[in-house]
Amino acid sequence: MSRLEQLRKLALLEPADPLTHYGLGIEYLNLQRFDEAVAAFDAALAADARYSTAYYHKARAHAGAGRTADARSTLEAGMVVAREAGDWHAEGEMRALLETLE
Repeated sequence: MSRLEQLRKLALLEPADPLTHYGLGIEYLNLQRFDEAVAAFDAALAADARYSTAYYHKARAHAGAGRTADARSTLEAGMVVAREAGDWHAEGEMRALLETLE
């Protein structure tokens, strides 16, 4: 069973676990399957809207698919979440990525 298949199976077994969906999103992102990556990060954020790192990688998937406006709005929302959580590292990574999109 491939890593992708394992992660998909785990996501089905643990639909409320944001980390599982996040891992699946990362795998899709690595495979440049950007739409599926966005969907997985959306599932992670549905499970935990404060999962700031998921916003960063969701924006990377949008950018990879050429959807710069979506990437920007995702980063802006993610930076608010990161600041509210005091997650300055994630906020800084998102700000840096946003600057590359401008």
